[in-house]
Amino acid sequence: MPRERNEAWEHHLAMDIMPDAYGEEEQVMSWYYYLEEKLHFPFQARCIKARLKSPLKVGEIVKVIGMPGEDDIDHEMFVKIRWQKRDLAVPLIQLEGIDVDEDTQEGIADWHYWVEQGYQF
Repeated sequence: MPRERNEAWEHHLAMDIMPDAYGEEEQVMSWYYYLEEKLHFPFQARCIKARLKSPLKVGEIVKVIGMPGEDDIDHEMFVKIRWQKRDLAVPLIQLEGIDVDEDTQEGIADWHYWVEQGYQF
């Protein structure tokens, strides 16, 4: 269910995250670089929803270690995690930060807002 539309958040998305992103590729790259700068790695995160694309289970705690390479993004944003002694990329939408700094929390919340509004590339 979509989160209630927030005009301040909409302005932030348009002006701070994607000010000159008009096509799909530009939007993807704007989000990628915004999150790469905003999220302070490493940090702990909890899985809050199961996804077919991910092996994580709800409640599982993981260490987020970075962004995957630009070639590994498609129609959503992924983060790289350390999981069972290997690195994997999982959808950011399925994670919430645990005791993260303000910038990291804001970056995660921005992506969650975008997805929950039904926006897509």
